Amino acid sequence: METFFQANRFLHISAGFIGFFVAPVALAVRKGGPAHRRWGKVFFWAMAVAGTTALVGSQHIHSTFLLLTAVFSLYMACFGYRSLYLKHLAWDAEVAAFDWAVAGVGLLVFLGTVSYAFVARNIPVGVFGTLGALTAARQLRGYANAGHWTKNQWLRNHISGFMASYIAAVSAFSVTSLHFIPFPYNFLWPTALGVPVIAWWQRRVSAKKVALAPGSGLSGSPVPGLRK
Repeated sequence: METFFQANRFLHISAGFIGFFVAPVALAVRKGGPAHRRWGKVFFWAMAVAGTTALVGSQHIHSTFLLLTAVFSLYMACFGYRSLYLKHLAWDAEVAAFDWAVAGVGLLVFLGTVSYAFVARNIPVGVFGTLGALTAARQLRGYANAGHWTKNQWLRNHISGFMASYIAAVSAFSVTSLHFIPFPYNFLWPTALGVPVIAWWQRRVSAKKVALAPGSGLSGSPVPGLRK
């Protein structure tokens, strides 16, 4: 069994290492182009593997922080990835039951996380739980308003989801590995640096200043054949 957990730890470190360096590349290249899609997929699957192995590893080392951070990172990565398939909600009010269910379960899980953090007086877990609950609640509110989304709302969700997942992963690495940084700064610095970057990208998307590759499908236009 110990060999299994060692292999899990190696896989977790490898996936996290890939994700740390791939995310800035996907963010830097032209949105919607082949490079962006390729590195974006690599980042998503790296976070999926890192998050899944973190769930397993947290049970071995009995780390509630690692467990809940992994849940948050996985949820946000899936939120960002799933947003690519929700462009139609700008003109179509039909929301899949799967999306309602994921957001609903996510809200319950994150509200439970906040409750746990309050009882345990665990600030890092409370922060991630609060951000997760707000994201899930915003998803549910957005689904209720389906058919009336702004043209680029899906793109804003895509960016915020992936970047929040990245921030969570870096925070977990900082707390568990960068022991020379005192608490709570070891937890807070990725959020302090990452949130302004998310806000900056959100403003660029809202102002339509993001350069999109021709024919990328990232313009938010309706799929041919579907009703506007």
